[in-house]
Amino acid sequence: MFFGKIEYLNLLPFHVYIKRALRHSGQKQTLEHYKDVPSVINRRFRTRRINAAYISSIKAKGCKKAKLGIIAKKEVKSVLVVPASYERFDSDSETSNVLAQVLGCKGEVLIGDKALRYALANDDYIDLSLRWFERYGLPFVFALFCAHEKTPLTKRIENGFYREASSLKIPRYLLEKAALRSGVSPKEALAYLSLISYKIDYKSEKSLKLFYKKARLKNL
Repeated sequence: MFFGKIEYLNLLPFHVYIKRALRHSGQKQTLEHYKDVPSVINRRFRTRRINAAYISSIKAKGCKKAKLGIIAKKEVKSVLVVPASYERFDSDSETSNVLAQVLGCKGEVLIGDKALRYALANDDYIDLSLRWFERYGLPFVFALFCAHEKTPLTKRIENGFYREASSLKIPRYLLEKAALRSGVSPKEALAYLSLISYKIDYKSEKSLKLFYKKARLKNL
């Protein structure tokens, strides 16, 4: 089974869960990772070259009902529009580019760890998740966990992480390794992760429907 892996800091808890949950399982031998940025993972999932992954919300509309997502209740600090005399989208992204258009935010879109580093060093940016919350009073769902088929392995991963996401402890050495890769301190990494949740709830579903409606009205 090929699993799409996005090594942004916001998915560290999910990858920690998989590593721990499958440590002594024969299912671990069936799991192979393909690492890349969200836009590439989206394309590989669409062409069935990977079986399961977190897929950008704008591309996940037709996926089977998901229990997991990447959700920001208010601010997120890793999906930004920064000042620029031009309009530029982030080639790593799809949902965030559409969100910037839906919200009418002009400038350069930045996502992921590079956006987080920018937010930690500057204050002249628009946090797109916070702007969405201020306008609609809802969290924003950036991605959904999707699988072409609900296999025993995908069900185990989905159900297990759903139960444990809010209480999962990240080993110090893994936090430090991820923070170093992302270019932030362990303290900054933990503060950032506190902004992210993973369980799709009523408000998340309502927000998704509204986002799809707004994108459709703008023909995006």
